[in-house]
Amino acid sequence: MGRFQLKRLDLRHATAAAVVPVCLLATTAAAEDGALEIEGSVRARLEAIDGQFRAGAANGGALFLRTQLRAEYDAGPIRIGGEIQDARVYFERQPSSIGTTEVDTFEPIQAYVVGELGAKTELQVGRMTMDLGSRRLVSRQNFRNSTNAFTGVRFDWRPAKGDALTLFWTMPHDRLPNDSDGIRDNEFALNRERVDQQLFGAHSVKSKLFKTASLETYLYRLTERDGANFSTRNRHLWTGGFRILKPARAKAFDFELEAIGQRGTTRASTSAADRADLNVKAYFVHVAVGHTFAAAWSPRLVVSYDRASGDGGGRGYGRFDTLFGARVFEYGPSSLYGPIGRANLNSPELRLEVKPNKRWDGYVAGRPLWLESATDTFASTGLRDARGTSGRYAGTQFDARARYWLTPDRVRIAAGAAVLAKGRFLEDAPGSPSNGNTHFGYVEVTYGF
Repeated sequence: MGRFQLKRLDLRHATAAAVVPVCLLATTAAAEDGALEIEGSVRARLEAIDGQFRAGAANGGALFLRTQLRAEYDAGPIRIGGEIQDARVYFERQPSSIGTTEVDTFEPIQAYVVGELGAKTELQVGRMTMDLGSRRLVSRQNFRNSTNAFTGVRFDWRPAKGDALTLFWTMPHDRLPNDSDGIRDNEFALNRERVDQQLFGAHSVKSKLFKTASLETYLYRLTERDGANFSTRNRHLWTGGFRILKPARAKAFDFELEAIGQRGTTRASTSAADRADLNVKAYFVHVAVGHTFAAAWSPRLVVSYDRASGDGGGRGYGRFDTLFGARVFEYGPSSLYGPIGRANLNSPELRLEVKPNKRWDGYVAGRPLWLESATDTFASTGLRDARGTSGRYAGTQFDARARYWLTPDRVRIAAGAAVLAKGRFLEDAPGSPSNGNTHFGYVEVTYGF
């Protein structure tokens, strides 16, 4: 009986409070042997959108503020670290699409201890953020105001240069507050982790495949069940795949191939009345070929293709779940925008990237969009035609971004824009707003210290 109760223990107070002694310990240790590193950043971004594609969400703009402060003390075989992130939004119009991916006030996202078990191995315990592989399944968000974080254990082994094996067991954080009033008022509430939701698995990297490419293989397991004030789709998913990557280099071709399969069970909704477990058969494929030209501004032209399965109805469930992955690096800005995600998607892209010098970089991209299944919700729009009468063509997205370091590695400004030229589906699907094409833009400044 006691063991069952221990499993359901809410750990948020203990792990959150750990950041304070971690930072104090690191500061005190500065006078001792070892190395203390303290760094942080402040980012302010203005966004605006019109021609909203979401049902029931207003046009308008908002101010996004994010502050991060991280400290780590390196005492040789032991490293102690902590990080606080404060993410807030102001001036958004109601009804708003703003949620926990944008607001997470004064949150200790990291509080960890890392021990070196040898020259090539280390073990990390505590709260942490993670980037694994392509970041399409497990990531720390960069563009997004808040980020994913986890509590658990991570083991890393690097047997040779470029080769690695990562094993991990974690409890993903449930970001709080998650009610509309709390989010709108930027209220403070500590995030929490639950044994009721777990993510664990393995990720390996083998470098020098075919001399110039690397091979990644991985298998992840996500399990969850409803808890107190915590509703889920009771996902029990195995997600496995591989990635072959040849990085971009001057005067050369590069390529990437990633294929992911997903099996297990899930429920169609988070409703407590929904008790039907559906068998999952889903997939995602990404293929890209690029070339970096020997010319001014170092242009790189990339042709890519993404296909993510959708749910076609019937007894099973076919919609791909991207778990805790990032999407901005591939599908354009999210936040007030973000119609594209790795679910029910069939889409090629043509992209031109430029880097005139060490301070400037930018890109322009065009991406036509189709639904993989005509009867499932399209990507991240929330729009669905259960009868499939609105067709498969959703439209075409054009987006661009430019960034410039005012002070190298200290102050950077960025601006971006996106246009979603709506196709038949986004115009005719039930609940779709009749307000023309979607236009989005942002400007931001980031100060690092």
